[in-house]
Amino acid sequence: MNPERTQPLFSLKVPATTANLGSGFDTLGMALTLYNIFSVSRLLPEGEFACDVSGEGMDELQDAKSNMVISSYLRACREWSLPPRGFHLEGCNAVPLNRGLGSSSTAVVAGVVLAGLIAGKEIPEAELLRVTTLIEGHPDNVVPCFLGGMTVSCWDGTKLRYVKLPALPDDLCVVAAVPDFQVHTEDARKILPESVPFKDAVFNVSHASLLCAAWAMGRWDLLRVGMDDRLHQSHRARLFPGGEEILTRIRQHPDCLATAISGSGPTMIAIVKGPAGQLSSEMCRIFTAGGVASHFFVLNSSQSGTVVERGQV
Repeated sequence: MNPERTQPLFSLKVPATTANLGSGFDTLGMALTLYNIFSVSRLLPEGEFACDVSGEGMDELQDAKSNMVISSYLRACREWSLPPRGFHLEGCNAVPLNRGLGSSSTAVVAGVVLAGLIAGKEIPEAELLRVTTLIEGHPDNVVPCFLGGMTVSCWDGTKLRYVKLPALPDDLCVVAAVPDFQVHTEDARKILPESVPFKDAVFNVSHASLLCAAWAMGRWDLLRVGMDDRLHQSHRARLFPGGEEILTRIRQHPDCLATAISGSGPTMIAIVKGPAGQLSSEMCRIFTAGGVASHFFVLNSSQSGTVVERGQV
């Protein structure tokens, strides 16, 4: 950290996300109470950047040329014709990399938000989310990452439309079991078929619709059915040991309302009512039986989304 400044110019608290939620491929996502903190400690001349990263990815993200916060910032500056002032970025990362918890989306959202902040320009919410989606390629992580909560998004490559649904009630939580195994999004997309049977497409439309309606009305008893999927999870669960067993076995636990692959994996989530300790341990035991170490988080839905704190410029 910069010893000459005790308060950063800007500090962003950006939440992890879990996307798809089974049936809502590239559409549904929820922000979680696990955060990356990105701070700008000082401004630099145009084109000059420096990075200090601690926590997750600290050995991979120190290079300013490859840091996604900075590349997203520069892309947003080009989109909005803003002067790309350089800066010193300090990151404290708690979101695991390449595990399906939206670590790249935290960087994209942070970079795009910083473009407006550093230029002193108010960017409308819809425009900010359009650019984050343009960079990320799909909205299911970046929209809840910025807005918080559970979101439903529709992106046609040009226009973005989205709705934020009510929060999970306080007696429900999300268990995220994270194996010591990385799955890159591009690999998880390559394994998907080019086409699917018509009946499977109808299956997912009906189940994603039920999930959204159930969420909006507080019918949490319908989550297990609503999160059933035939488009991607059966393919992606084969990319890592334990995935298929968690999908089928953990959902039978009496405290479990639903299970899903988080994003493109390999993290597995369970929405739980009641104490989560036994179910969390069981998910990790399944990974261990497959020869993979793991750890878990017990999280809630982050309703605030990305939070910005301003220091003295």
